[in-house]
Amino acid sequence: MNHVSAASIPLSRVEGTKVYNHAGDKLGSVEDVIVDKRSGQVRYVALEFGGFLGMGTDHYPLPWSMLHYDTSKNGYVVNLDKSKLDNAPHYAYDEMPPYTDAFGREVHSHYGVEWL
Repeated sequence: MNHVSAASIPLSRVEGTKVYNHAGDKLGSVEDVIVDKRSGQVRYVALEFGGFLGMGTDHYPLPWSMLHYDTSKNGYVVNLDKSKLDNAPHYAYDEMPPYTDAFGREVHSHYGVEWL
C-alpha cells in the first residue's frame, strides 16, 4: 500500500479544494493546477470564482506560493481580500490564457509575489 506524506498530495486531490481568505470568506475552489513544463514546479492554481451554478464563472490564476493548507478548514487559505480579485488577471471558464512568462509576471505582480 502506498502512503502519501503530509507534505505531498496528488494533483487530482488539489482540484476541487476550497480556497478561503484569512477572514474565513470562501473565495472559490481550485479548478486546475498549472505546472511549468520545463521545471515541473507548480506555478499557479486556477481559482474558480464568481458566477452561479457554474455559469458566468471565471478563473483567476493564483501563484502557488500564496496558498497555505489549513487542516481545520480542509482547504487552502490565502492572504487576499475578495476586492483584490476584482481587477486581477482572469479568463472565462471556456478560455485558456497563454501562460507565458509575461502572463506569469503580470499575475505575480498583481498579487505582489516575486516571479519565480
